[in-house]
Amino acid sequence: MPDSVGDLGEFGLIGAVTARLPQGPVVLLGPGDDSAVVAAPDGRVVVTTDLLVENRHFRRDWSDAADVGHKAAAQNLSDIEAMGARPTSLVVGLGVPAELPASWAVELSAGLGEEAALVGASVVGGDVVRSPLVVVSVTALGTLAGGAPVTRSGARPGDVVAVCGRLGWAEAGYQVLSRGFRTPRAVVEAHRRPQVPYGAGVEAASLGATAMCDVSDGLLGDLGHVAAASGVAIDVDPSHLTVAGPLREVASALGADPLAWVLTGGDDNALVATFPAGLELPERWTVIGSVSAGSGVTVGGAEYDGPAGHDHFAGS
Repeated sequence: MPDSVGDLGEFGLIGAVTARLPQGPVVLLGPGDDSAVVAAPDGRVVVTTDLLVENRHFRRDWSDAADVGHKAAAQNLSDIEAMGARPTSLVVGLGVPAELPASWAVELSAGLGEEAALVGASVVGGDVVRSPLVVVSVTALGTLAGGAPVTRSGARPGDVVAVCGRLGWAEAGYQVLSRGFRTPRAVVEAHRRPQVPYGAGVEAASLGATAMCDVSDGLLGDLGHVAAASGVAIDVDPSHLTVAGPLREVASALGADPLAWVLTGGDDNALVATFPAGLELPERWTVIGSVSAGSGVTVGGAEYDGPAGHDHFAGS
């Protein structure tokens, strides 16, 4: 294989990338034509898209190419899960410098495919273009399999709020990496590759979830979207939140508050949902709050003193 993407050329790069992407049963026509064809058995397709920009969402000195691929896929697959749907396929747009090692692009592709395979999805196509920085744009497709989508707008007073997945781990990893360290490995890996609770979205829908959201920009910020869309107030009980040991250790070393990471840290891609009170939820779902009449999100009955989560256009 040529050393760089520029040496490989556009179509050589496409061929090298797609060669490592097996296709699943819903793919009727995969990479190689003007468009892919993916089956949509119930006549509807759930669609989402997300961008990762080098030095904004990842750094090549912090994450290897496979890590970036896993993260790019996971962020989009999680959004499909948050609708109560099952992911089926991904389309990827890739911008790269000509001098980028060709092996880096191929390893990125492998990471994308490996993450998609965790849910039985396929990378079915995309595009490549020359860019001064690495930019990865992923569009994910999913199926509701005859069910109704779980939106952000269905929460009702009297519901409980529950979360599935880890919170604060990716932020702890970011704080470690930003200070030039590479340990504890558990939190660093959490920043590099989210652990999405796959299957939890369909599970929540089957249990009667009234609203749901992917936690990518921070628990409080994303619950704010649910509260606004549903026209309700949400209160989070901090005593019900899990602050894992590795988070406490890192926070102690850095003089930080680990609960703040749990409440406002992004990139863990947990799921948060509202359910009718009285339901018996599976063990991996933890009730952390309640829904009432009103507006906004509070913590322990009081306004949270600090940023609620990540905003792409806040600051520089």
